[in-house]
Amino acid sequence: MSKQQAEFWFDPICPWAWMTSRWILEVEKVRDIDVTFNIFSLAHLNRETTNEKYKENFPKSWRSTRVIMAAKQAHGQEVVLPMYTAIGTRIHLKKMAVGQELLSEALAEVGLPGDLVERMDDESLNPSIIESHERGISLVGNDVGTPLIRVGDVAFFGPVISPAPKGEAAGKLWDGVVNVASYPGFFEIKRSRTVGPIFD
Repeated sequence: MSKQQAEFWFDPICPWAWMTSRWILEVEKVRDIDVTFNIFSLAHLNRETTNEKYKENFPKSWRSTRVIMAAKQAHGQEVVLPMYTAIGTRIHLKKMAVGQELLSEALAEVGLPGDLVERMDDESLNPSIIESHERGISLVGNDVGTPLIRVGDVAFFGPVISPAPKGEAAGKLWDGVVNVASYPGFFEIKRSRTVGPIFD
């Protein structure tokens, strides 16, 4: 029996996408799923915003997603998750600034050529990033962000969780989320966040 195919869209700078990505990796251990990771761009999503706080993060989003896309184009889909993990660990756990040092360290950790860091300001990569982003958005609509998940014919934003459950708890959450999202008339469930991202 073949594994259930799933897709996950992320922007490396989003702490909530990072939390959900660590959860779905736990789900892979306890449920028969295979996840493909895709790039999402918060910079592209919020390109028309007047919110200065959002705009300050645009260079971080573009630089990290460009290096991942450059790595993918040169070395294949299989480097996307390791690059996301290497970059995300440095952003969210080590609290490093997104720049040449962080991206160079991530490339070295994954075993990729260091000169890929030179692509962080290469705007010729933007169309490929936007294409990946828009494919995700086309599945769920425009009023969401990252993370996005697709399972079979079902796609949804979220779940936004903190902390990420482990083991069978991760599997049970997966079962529930997919079951709820699979109902064609289901659109939203939400409550106010009472904690920030808990990375432990």
